[in-house]
Amino acid sequence: MTSMVPTAVPDQHDDQQNERQPAPPLTMFGPDFPYAYDDYLAHPAGLGQIPATEHGTEVAVIGGGLSGIVAAYELMKMGLKPVVYEADRIGGRLRTVGFEGSDPSLTAEMGAMRFPPSSTALQHYIDLVGLKTRPFPNPLAPDTPSTVVDLKGESHYARTLEDLPEVYHQVMEAWNACLEDGADFSAMQRAIRERDVPRIREIWSRLVARLDNQTFYGYLCDSPAFASFRHREIFGQVGFGTGGWDTDFPNSILEILRVVYTGADDDHRGIVGGSQQLPLRLWEREPRKLVHWTPGTSLASLHGGRPRPAVTRLHRAAGDRIVVTDAAGDIRSYPAVVFTAQSWMLLSKIDCDDSLFPIDHWTAMERTHYMESSKLFVPVDRPFWLDKDEVTGRDVMSMTLTDRMTRGTYLLDDGPDRPAVICLSYTWCDDSLKWLPLSANERMEVMLKSLSEIYPKVDIRKHIIGSPVTVSWENEPYFMGAFKANLPGHYRYQRRLFTHFMQDRLPADRRGVFLAGDDISWTAGWAEGAIQTALNAVWGVMAHFGGRTDPKNPGPGDVYDEIAPVELPED
Repeated sequence: MTSMVPTAVPDQHDDQQNERQPAPPLTMFGPDFPYAYDDYLAHPAGLGQIPATEHGTEVAVIGGGLSGIVAAYELMKMGLKPVVYEADRIGGRLRTVGFEGSDPSLTAEMGAMRFPPSSTALQHYIDLVGLKTRPFPNPLAPDTPSTVVDLKGESHYARTLEDLPEVYHQVMEAWNACLEDGADFSAMQRAIRERDVPRIREIWSRLVARLDNQTFYGYLCDSPAFASFRHREIFGQVGFGTGGWDTDFPNSILEILRVVYTGADDDHRGIVGGSQQLPLRLWEREPRKLVHWTPGTSLASLHGGRPRPAVTRLHRAAGDRIVVTDAAGDIRSYPAVVFTAQSWMLLSKIDCDDSLFPIDHWTAMERTHYMESSKLFVPVDRPFWLDKDEVTGRDVMSMTLTDRMTRGTYLLDDGPDRPAVICLSYTWCDDSLKWLPLSANERMEVMLKSLSEIYPKVDIRKHIIGSPVTVSWENEPYFMGAFKANLPGHYRYQRRLFTHFMQDRLPADRRGVFLAGDDISWTAGWAEGAIQTALNAVWGVMAHFGGRTDPKNPGPGDVYDEIAPVELPED
């Protein structure tokens, strides 16, 4: 386990079989829509085809993040001509930046920086473009040299969970019991691992109906295992996997269950050289198997090297066309549009016709709840934290979880004799908003003061070799938040947005715009969700043009009726 407070133990229904053959890795397979996106991508038949009469037809793709670039890449392979619009830079929240005047190999991941092995569709594209991954130094992960938990002014140094005081073990046991007793954790994990769709749907249908109105914190309070406030407080501050989860306490417990069921918070890996390389390499990649286009065609070549600028207006026109106006004043109409930016952009930055979507879908977008998030990184001369304290023999500094302003501090290196990077602080929600009025340097000063109270013998400042870089995603004009997290009662809204790609269910005059992006997915905040919804949109566009999939490789829309998300009353 890599978790600070691990998720429940795997089911032991067949210990002998487990000893004979290791269990396959979990995937983000359900539970809301248990479709095997990794199998769909790997099949030699491909994702589908469109009529030859449609080859070369332009399709707008709004947003050049991972979801938009994946959608554009796959539509290009089918023979369509994606026209990508991007307001800022290719990559979206896969944003890797350098430090001015520092070694160019030093980078900071301002957005996505750690990815679980359960992100199997993501791994398909990582492998496709030849990127490498390595373990990410989460708290108490096997490759993390040491971890310090600092709560209420008291610090505990640990290399493994066993090094922490007994109360942390009690919290772990409470969380395990809470999941098992209240959410059929082992049974659901087994069903997901075995891709047992009927069993997944049986368990999940019951839980959605019972828990859609419950917060994460309320779920903990309802569990006898978490009767102790002290245990709930520690769990909120330390959490499991990546650190404290108290910023998620107001969110729907269904959001948390999706994470733990699929192992999304376990065994994280980072992308060597930075995550933004993935969309950038897809942008430049020349697929071997192309329909209509000549060999050597790439998204970059179709765009003359750069995407179209920001979209400023979307409206419908005669002939079921969608008209796109961009920041350069260019006006073009398309038979289909894939929208992958944060859905709030449709409410604020882009002038939209009400006729673009049914009213219930507008309501779902308006009710979207985004979480705030901030980070600050500094470059340092070397991984000095591996130096040993002469008195204790311990690392002089460790990956740190604390209830102080910094909350999470991550130490990132590429070898003992090379410059390194510290993420001085990674925070969410209210903790993130506390940083918002401060400049990068002001933030750094507060962070260094907090860390000096935890590590009084360590002079972090003397190792810093460049200016800090920071981000507050709630203050980014084309995002206004880090990622979506549903509140209690929001399941119906999420269902409407996720199923939007099934447009034969929509009125004829509301078709043609396809929503995608991680905030449309059931796994918001994870790159896997961005890819899954991109593939849904690709299937939707294909069907919109009269195309079809190979019977041997049915797409998400072909099997929709068998695995559609649970529908609650009054939806």
